Amino acid sequence: MRRVAVVGAGWAGLACAVETVSRGDSVTVFESARSTGGRARSVTGGDPLLDNGQHILIGAYVETLALTRKVGADPETLLHRQPLSLQFADGGGLSLPPGPALPALLRGVVTAAGWSWLDKVALLRVATGWRLRGFRCDPGLTVAALCRGLPARVIDELVEPLCVSALNTPIEAASAEVFLRVLRDALLSTAGGSDLLLPRTDLDSLLPTPATAWLNARAATIRVGHRVTQLEADGKGWKVDGQSFDRVVLACPPGEAARLASMAAPRNTDWPAACRALRFEPVATVYAQADRGLAQAMLALRCAPGAPAQFVFDRGRLGGPAGLLAFVVSASRDERNSLEAGVREQARQQLGLETRPIATLVDKRATFACTPGLRRPGRQIASGLLACGDYIEGPYPATLEGAVRSGLAAARET
Repeated sequence: MRRVAVVGAGWAGLACAVETVSRGDSVTVFESARSTGGRARSVTGGDPLLDNGQHILIGAYVETLALTRKVGADPETLLHRQPLSLQFADGGGLSLPPGPALPALLRGVVTAAGWSWLDKVALLRVATGWRLRGFRCDPGLTVAALCRGLPARVIDELVEPLCVSALNTPIEAASAEVFLRVLRDALLSTAGGSDLLLPRTDLDSLLPTPATAWLNARAATIRVGHRVTQLEADGKGWKVDGQSFDRVVLACPPGEAARLASMAAPRNTDWPAACRALRFEPVATVYAQADRGLAQAMLALRCAPGAPAQFVFDRGRLGGPAGLLAFVVSASRDERNSLEAGVREQARQQLGLETRPIATLVDKRATFACTPGLRRPGRQIASGLLACGDYIEGPYPATLEGAVRSGLAAARET
């Protein structure tokens, strides 16, 4: 039995710890916060209990769904599944029917409300070209350049919402290469791969709480409120704050990982430099109370200056209090007061609702900016010292699935 330290208890760290224990090794998890879950967790102490953001899963998140089942959570109960829908309150936008991936996409495009036949034919022509090229493109291309020539309505009601929800990066700066990979794996992989999975419960109940309980039941040690201050080589292993381990996995944010890597492996200057070179995009969530809910669990919103949110979720339809809405502002740059004022006006004009903001949560470093040619840090730092997280080199943008897959991969290499 090897002794493995996992520094960080976000979704990547929890995935790494669970997989490491499953392989028969002893695990100690160090987490600087007072709770597990990282950036996808509940915000404690509030009434109602709120999450630090409105995270969305999709049917193609096979590793994340498998992990939740493994630790005793039931995604079929905890998640509301529906076919991909980017519909607006006025009925416009794209909505896919259930069924096999390609026929569902074709039917969704053909029946898209508010789109002209020129819009639909243009999208099908361009998408066919992407498919014939194997969903590959010049790595230096942006999503805006990739979609040049598509009608404005298709860009506004399909490309931009998909890009900002998946990559959290504006289309003018987002990587077309990663965008196409997401489209391929989500929209055209398997039946149900593009389905939206919306949490019916708080995020803690989806993974952090059951994973923590699962690890505790198997004699793993979880030290919350413990920020690692010392990491150094110790013969054939490592010492974490004076405690000896055979392997160490850094599952903490890139800035913290760069600090520890510089301390532990000072000769490897490239790895912390790659962490520090990452740029980040914020996500804001404005929770607001309305006198009634929405017609469905999620609606797209038309985003413009003074109208900052791209999506709104009806938490009342997802197990929360009636009339509680969550407005999501990806790549947000506005101040809190401007966000709340803009959301209230959006709700009034686009939803016909009067709302009262009750909490605005802003994660300024929610995801890395997924730009063309981005160089992300690799998994290996030094012998016996690895890293995992949604920012580590991999095929996907900063998503829960990317974090879980990275954690599993690090565990299998220790």
